[in-house]
Amino acid sequence: MSVAAGIVAGMVLMNLLFPPRCPGCGTWGARVCARCLALFGLPKRVPGAGPPVFALAAYAGAARELVLAFKERGRRELAAVFGALVAAAVPHLPGVGPDPWLVPAPSRASAARARGGSHVMRMARASGFSVAPALAFARGVRDSVSLDAASRRANLAGRVRLVPDRLPPPGTPVVLLDDVVTTGSTARACVSVLKAAGFGVPAVLTLTTARRTHPHG
Repeated sequence: MSVAAGIVAGMVLMNLLFPPRCPGCGTWGARVCARCLALFGLPKRVPGAGPPVFALAAYAGAARELVLAFKERGRRELAAVFGALVAAAVPHLPGVGPDPWLVPAPSRASAARARGGSHVMRMARASGFSVAPALAFARGVRDSVSLDAASRRANLAGRVRLVPDRLPPPGTPVVLLDDVVTTGSTARACVSVLKAAGFGVPAVLTLTTARRTHPHG
């Protein structure tokens, strides 16, 4: 048996012994079941989040579990799923041309190391669009989970920086990409830095939102 055939046989055996399970609802036999995938729709505007932010689902229930599985629980294969959702959503964002670049929202260095790299970068690359990892957090940024809106703004003030050798081509329209929007503080800070560098940011796209969206586009 060749090496490749042995790997394939091993994967088949692994799936038989440990069948895939949807991290959203626990359904056996599906890496992501159709019911959970259907929770992610066309991008909807998130009100009150600063720059034009659009989300594909509410950060609740099975959609939240899918994001957490991808972000915190090692389900890296979900990058392909989320990348396909991003690829389908970007053409529906208002003001975005046919060939925008995606700029992933940055992660704290310690968090990215714990996750084996940036999860947002992973899904951005899986989307098929050009990707520019042009933003980073400076030292001193804390985990924002327990922070209120004012504390989140203070946490990021002056701590989002450009990575000069990873910028998209000058004048290129970009879409900021993230996994969840809560208060909009990260979106505001990142968009402000990109605009100050001369880049147009017609929209921010997130997988999920902890805020309510407008019912239409």
